[in-house]
Amino acid sequence: MGLMDELYTKHPFYGSRQMRNALRDLKDQYPYLPLRRINRKKVQRLMRKMGLVSVAPKPNTSQPGKGKYHTIYPYLLRGLDINRAGQVYCSDLTYIRLPTGFVYLTVVMDWHSRFVLSWELSNSMEESFCVSCLETALRKYDKPEIFNTDQGSQYTGRAFTGLLKMHDIKISMDGKGRAMDNIMVERLWRSVKYEEIYLKEYQNMDELKQSLKEYFDFYNYERPHSTHGGKKPAEIFGIKKDSTVAELKLAA
Repeated sequence: MGLMDELYTKHPFYGSRQMRNALRDLKDQYPYLPLRRINRKKVQRLMRKMGLVSVAPKPNTSQPGKGKYHTIYPYLLRGLDINRAGQVYCSDLTYIRLPTGFVYLTVVMDWHSRFVLSWELSNSMEESFCVSCLETALRKYDKPEIFNTDQGSQYTGRAFTGLLKMHDIKISMDGKGRAMDNIMVERLWRSVKYEEIYLKEYQNMDELKQSLKEYFDFYNYERPHSTHGGKKPAEIFGIKKDSTVAELKLAA
């Protein structure tokens, strides 16, 4: 699963066939893993477990929540000119490998500036930590016009969508199997993993949390983005590092 996570981050267009072949190609580098014998059925099972979906559009690949307490909303960003901070926020979650297993990271990010407004870690995929991350973002910053997520059960449930409705925020969700509909968060995951996570070996959640805190501070306030002419996300979003919550809301 760790190798699959790295391969998918580098090649998000991989489906189960390409993933199986790529894993088999690594058999000499990792002789202690049974990569030579891995088959597509096992790869499909692990990809479903990890929530990995090829960016190539295809039917029946997303795993939304089921039942009357989960609602799918249309994708509102197609053709939309997103040209200012605070216009669209987005969220997603990803896996991080620890010696004891996988933990989960979620963020809320401003689409235009790439500024990470809030983030949280959890040792389970329960929706509560995604809701908590959203609550933090809305408490610290002004609400956006639109909030975009995928169709995962953490985002389609009443707790998450209800909070957005309570703040009168329009809800947008990616189309089925279209990971690139939430492209800004996908790019963030690539940066986080290649610039931070894959370079280190965290021993526990506390080490990971401290390391991510330092990285997101760097990402927001020091890391230049070529899209914005080398400016940092915080500059585009319009805030300073030590601003108070009241100042953050005013700036946003």
